Amino acid sequence: MDVIRHILSHPRRFTAPVLTLGNFDGVHRGHQAIFACVVAEARRLGGEAVAMTFEPHPLAILHPERAPATLTALRDKLALIAATGVDVLVLQHFTREFAGIEAEVFVERFVVGRVHAAKIVVGHRVNFGHERRGDARMLEEIGARGGFAVEVVGPVRADGHEVSSSRIRRAVAAGDMRLVATLLGRPHRVGGRVVPGKQRGATLGFPTANIDVAGTMVPPDGVYAAVAETAVGVFPAIANIGRNPTFGDNARSLEAHLFDFQGDLYGQRCHVAFIERLRDEIAFPSAEALAAQIRRDAQQVRGVLAERGVAVAPTTRG
Repeated sequence: MDVIRHILSHPRRFTAPVLTLGNFDGVHRGHQAIFACVVAEARRLGGEAVAMTFEPHPLAILHPERAPATLTALRDKLALIAATGVDVLVLQHFTREFAGIEAEVFVERFVVGRVHAAKIVVGHRVNFGHERRGDARMLEEIGARGGFAVEVVGPVRADGHEVSSSRIRRAVAAGDMRLVATLLGRPHRVGGRVVPGKQRGATLGFPTANIDVAGTMVPPDGVYAAVAETAVGVFPAIANIGRNPTFGDNARSLEAHLFDFQGDLYGQRCHVAFIERLRDEIAFPSAEALAAQIRRDAQQVRGVLAERGVAVAPTTRG
């Protein structure tokens, strides 16, 4: 997938492009349905499947106090979109100046004047332009004059729930990882670099990777059945989010113990996919009592992963 920044000054010429636009935070099942339609239409027309997204999230610029935590880091969002078969991603830098462009002007300047879209596919709740005045109906009206077709996708439902990024955020905030996976079409995962911790896990017999996941939405404090994805393999894991109350820590952290792993992950990227929340994080009377509980948690994790059909053997050993 080609990634284009600063589309107005980019020299690329598109071939019968089928375009979609949106934030696509999470690349959830609703987004996946849109991308599938875009790709299918592009192949039918012998053209290119093009997606336009915005970075950072518009609310982070316009109303930082209301900006939601992102479900998917940018690099992960790009990888997920590429996996759908999209040919070109236009990554539009979102600024206050860009936010001031009227919806009609945005369509004329970007969609018609620059991309020359043959067809536009959007979600049923799409909004764009100054004060979010642009919507699917406006696109249809402009398309009738400007020579491009418009197709609206959605709403998409999964197990009776309408799929949306806001609904997924609420489920993540509640620790309902089963519902999150249903709406996303995969478990919620966060990632970052493995950084030095306080080495307490190793003394308890459960060495952990301390992962810096600043900037993405992390589930509530507690203990989780999880899967850890590393450069050397994919491992079943037990993940803890919180402040380690047994030891009186103040800083919130994400730590993961990778089953059957031996090695050093410091400085490497590691993703944790949350399968199910097991319990709250609590303070124990001693390190020994905590270690005994972790052993019980680990046994429960293996059971949960087996029940959910998640492989409990590592892809490769570290």
